[in-house]
Amino acid sequence: MSNITNDAETEVTPVPSHEDRGFFGQPRSLANIFGVEMWERFSFYGMQGILLLYLFYSVNEGGLGIPQATAAGIVGAYGGGVYLSTILGAWIADRLLGSERVLFYSAIVIMIGHIALALLPGIPGLTAGLLLIAVGSGGLKANATSVVGTLYAPDDTRRDAGFSIFYLGINLGALMGPILTGLLQTTVGFHYGFGLAAVGMAIGLVQYSLGRKRLPDSARIVHDPLPRARFAAYGALALAAVAVIVVLSMTGVITASNLVTIVIGLTIVATVVYFAVILTNKQVTGVERNRVYAFIPLFIASAAFWSLYQQQFTVVTLYAVDRLDRGLFGWEMPVSWVQSINPVFIILLSGAFAALWTWWGTKQPSTPIKFAIGTGVMGAAFLLFLPFVGGGDNSTPLLALVGILFVFTIAELLLSPVGLSVATKLAPGVFKTQMVALFFLSVALGSAMSGLLAQWYETVPETVYFGVLGGIAIILGVLLALIARPVLRLMGGVR
Repeated sequence: MSNITNDAETEVTPVPSHEDRGFFGQPRSLANIFGVEMWERFSFYGMQGILLLYLFYSVNEGGLGIPQATAAGIVGAYGGGVYLSTILGAWIADRLLGSERVLFYSAIVIMIGHIALALLPGIPGLTAGLLLIAVGSGGLKANATSVVGTLYAPDDTRRDAGFSIFYLGINLGALMGPILTGLLQTTVGFHYGFGLAAVGMAIGLVQYSLGRKRLPDSARIVHDPLPRARFAAYGALALAAVAVIVVLSMTGVITASNLVTIVIGLTIVATVVYFAVILTNKQVTGVERNRVYAFIPLFIASAAFWSLYQQQFTVVTLYAVDRLDRGLFGWEMPVSWVQSINPVFIILLSGAFAALWTWWGTKQPSTPIKFAIGTGVMGAAFLLFLPFVGGGDNSTPLLALVGILFVFTIAELLLSPVGLSVATKLAPGVFKTQMVALFFLSVALGSAMSGLLAQWYETVPETVYFGVLGGIAIILGVLLALIARPVLRLMGGVR
């Protein structure tokens, strides 16, 4: 029995080949996934650019009046929840529907979540909206990455360059989202900003629908189909999990203040279990198992990187409110616009990085070295805050933060698109999408940690905060560089 699910929307398409160069030298279908990811990121970062402000601004300012530390924890927990839910999206793809269909249905769920944030007031709208967006974004992220991977033959040297271009689409959306939602938030209110995010996701959903049939058949493969006899058991388990969460929330065991700690704990448990499941699966070959072992130090470095990088939405936002001079010729720049600085640099530099990796070809630095440099550079970016801390309210020049976020970008381009790419290359055959979800678990852990660290930021001197975290990241980068060769040997020919 074939693992490819067949229905009216599926048509036979050719195997990915080196001859398909219709989109800037890349496969033509990359344009379609580029588009849906761009609009999803527009809605995601547009909403997230004003989310923390919505949580801690006073009711008179249109917000919910939640204390800053708790609000930062909620944002971190939400960010962790997005990437934690990639497990669910990847499992459904590998066992029930295939990556392409999960991507499509997830986009619908995201749009409904943004509509809930826009139309439902107060805590009910916040809860419903963030839950739907987290689940939908998790499903879309893991599967969009997996679908991009299906566009390339195993020996296609364009893969890293293709992921860099895909990353450009992410950051085009990330650039425009906070700018436009921030403008609406400062002029007509938060809920109009959330409504624009819903419109953006709707546009992405329509354009993706028009190009679905051109994707390769491999994007619709169910790699390890779940036997129908087990559907009822898994359905009951899912309902039980939801019921437990509802009961714990209603009884006060899960609260806004401890949510980020719970997400961190769940992510660590999920990571350990996921590695164990993959490594003990009998269908995984010896070479594939070694590759999974090689992924462990990359996972640790990635989690450390994201725990600093994702503070753009927690600590950097708080820093922009209190420390940043946002005055421009007598006009005060919206706080949310800070979130668009990094995407500008990504757009300017991602093409250069893609060209660099293509030009170097097989001579480019190995993945472990790219991860090591990226982690170390991220630590250096945090140390760059030190000359500006302690200067009083609104004393940090805007240009200084722009420079710091430029260094953020260099670190990101060395690690993030490369991490997506290596997850598809190291994945065992029966865990294609779930291996991408495992990479996103490192992002989940880092994102949740960024919320927890933001609470620490409220209690220690800024020199200690930025100095300690920056130093730890640099040390981790050095350690990964020292073990790069044995890691590369475990990767079994993958670079």
